[in-house]
Amino acid sequence: MLALVAKALLAGSLIVTIAEVGKRQPALAALVASLPLVSLLGMILLWVNRPDAENMAQHAGATFWYVLPSLPMFLLMPALLRAGVNFWAALLAGCVLTVALYGGMVVIGPRLGLRL
Repeated sequence: MLALVAKALLAGSLIVTIAEVGKRQPALAALVASLPLVSLLGMILLWVNRPDAENMAQHAGATFWYVLPSLPMFLLMPALLRAGVNFWAALLAGCVLTVALYGGMVVIGPRLGLRL
């Protein structure tokens, strides 16, 4: 249970740090947010709990393919915000797009031979 709390505190600390840095330096906060810190920490914790090379390889490969459907959200949101769309509506639209693209990846990926 202590390990779970420590993991949650670490993840929360990353989010708070990015938000605080973003108040003063949005580009730096975006850089830190774009780093695969959560993925790296997740892989480290997965490896510690289950040191299996094939499992890790499958996890890392699937992570790559699941990142791709999330990227268009970061193009849609700024376009909507610059067009005067409310932040919450732009965020919702970005999330809906991402979920739809994830669904597409789940359906199409295996047909293309991807192990997801």
